Order: sequence, then structure tokens, then C-alpha cells
Amino acid sequence: MNRSNILEVAKLAGVSPSTVSRVTSGSAVVREATRKRVQEAMDKLGYQPNSAAQSLSSKRSNTLGMVVAGLDGPFYGPMISGVESALRAHGKHLIIASGSGDTASEEEAVGFLLNRQVDGLILLTEWLEPRYVRELVERIPLYMINQHYEGIEDRIMALDDVDGGYKATQYLLSKGHRKIACISAQEFKQDANDRVTGYKRALREAGIAVLDDMIVRTSFEVQGGLDGMSELKRRDVEFSAVVVGNDESAIGVYAWASEQGFSIPEDISVIGYDDILLARYMTPPLTTMRAPNYEMAKRCADSAFNEIYRKAPPSGAQFFTELVERGSVMRLTVPDRLAV
Repeated sequence: MNRSNILEVAKLAGVSPSTVSRVTSGSAVVREATRKRVQEAMDKLGYQPNSAAQSLSSKRSNTLGMVVAGLDGPFYGPMISGVESALRAHGKHLIIASGSGDTASEEEAVGFLLNRQVDGLILLTEWLEPRYVRELVERIPLYMINQHYEGIEDRIMALDDVDGGYKATQYLLSKGHRKIACISAQEFKQDANDRVTGYKRALREAGIAVLDDMIVRTSFEVQGGLDGMSELKRRDVEFSAVVVGNDESAIGVYAWASEQGFSIPEDISVIGYDDILLARYMTPPLTTMRAPNYEMAKRCADSAFNEIYRKAPPSGAQFFTELVERGSVMRLTVPDRLAV
């Protein structure tokens, strides 16, 4: 229950009640200094706008929808948290729906949210067709996190995964490794393809031949790391280090090494991707490329809010990974030494 009303807020802020209403509805016609003064008055008085009344007056639900490809694993949590915390700070709400891993399910999730009259959509999906996405943009404000769709780049928070895969491989090269394997996800995943592209670029720049047998495509899951290492062993290729497509797969690499009696990093150096929370607690702690997933998601929500409620133009952004050095990579004093 509000401890004050809109008249008290208006009086304290020195504005009219209608100005307070415009601030609470996210109107773009209020000057930033006035908006700040009203917000300070609301905070001081403990005033909370009535959501139902706001919706009726603005003809908006004050709610955004988010579709994610899945809800399991440590990857989606920071993304969802980044979106939700940003929207909550703006006084808006979030409804989440899972795509469950195929085109029909992702489209069904979008339909579910549209039927709830959300004011905008944020998509972290894998299967939606470009044609379908372009049609959606015509119907509702839409933003995407680390997706690849031509013509709507101003609605995408993009991570440069080519650069990330390149820097991960460069790091192993700087530590004396020359026989470097790569485990990544399925070829329908553009981020997986980009990381492999970066891996290949770094090898070529170092004058090292890119060998197909050194690249395994599995999945961005623990089992993907296990399967990837098993396949490399089956191919009987020699390597001293492996670039892994994400940290979950790297956990599988660790498990495989333990089962086979290999030590990390003494026998196999490993570098992951994402910097999930568990990475720092692995034994040894995982060297990885930190992806700013929380920051991308928060920026996405802020951009959606600004367009929908403040009439700002769409604004995408590009993000980059950052190397996090821990204990899973060893410098080779003899570059040709091979353990696996």
C-alpha cells in the first residue's frame, strides 16, 4: 500500500500531478532533471505507482516478454537476471517463456507472450527463422541478445565471437602450444561457428595448418566436452591444448581427463568460454574468455525500455570477451611436447 499519493509527490517535487503521471508511465516528454526530481520525491515518500492504473492510462501493460532457448544450465541465469534487474529499476515487469529447443516451440513461446499484451520482446533464441523475426519487428518492439539477423542490427546486442575464439587460441599459442584442438557446438549455432572461425584465423596467422581432424563439433553441454575428447582420441590426433566452445563443455573435458588419467594442465591445457560462476571453483580453476552476458542483457533491457516508453530510436551494441587467466593452461618450454 502506498504511504503517500500522487498529490504529495507532486507537491514535494514542485511539479503538477500530470507530470508525475508522465514520469511513472515512462513518457519521453519529461525533461531528465524533472524526472530525477520526481523520482527522488517518490523515493523519499515511499510512493509506488499503481500498475493497473498506469496500464489503463497509458494503454500499456508495463510488461516485457523474454523468450529463451532453455532454462537449464548456468548460461541463461545471468541473462535473465540482467534483463529483469534493469526492467525492475525502471518500474517494469518481465514474463519469461522457454523455447524448449525447436522452431515450433520458440514461435509458440512468442505467441504466448504476444497474447499477454507485452509491450515489447527480448529474444535469446536459437531456431527462429529470419522471415519470422522480420515480421515480428513490424508488429512489436523487439531486441535480441547475441543473435545474427541481417537488417535489424540496431536491435541486437552482439558479442564478437570471432574475436573471442581468436584471442583464446592466441593465448594458447603465446604459451608455446602448437598442436591445438578445438571443441565447439553444432554448426547451426552461429556463435559456435564464429568461435571456430576465430580459432582458425589465429592458427593461420601463426603459420600453423588448420586440420579438420583437430576440430570436433558436439554441443554446448557437459556431455559435449566428454564426447569431443572421446572423438579426438578416436581420431588419434596429437595435441597439447584444447580450445573449448564454452565452460560447460570444458567441465566435460575435465571429466574426460580425470577418467582417462590425464592431468590439467600438466598433460592437457584447457581454455573455456563464458566465465560461468563454476569456472573459478574447478580444479584447477578454469582459464576462460569472459563473455559480458549480464551486461549485454541489461543493456538490451535498457534499450527496449528507452524505445518503448521514452520513444528513443532502436540502439544495438557490440561487446567483446576478456581473457581470465587461472590455472588450466601451462606454458610449454618445449613447443613440440605432446601429451595426448
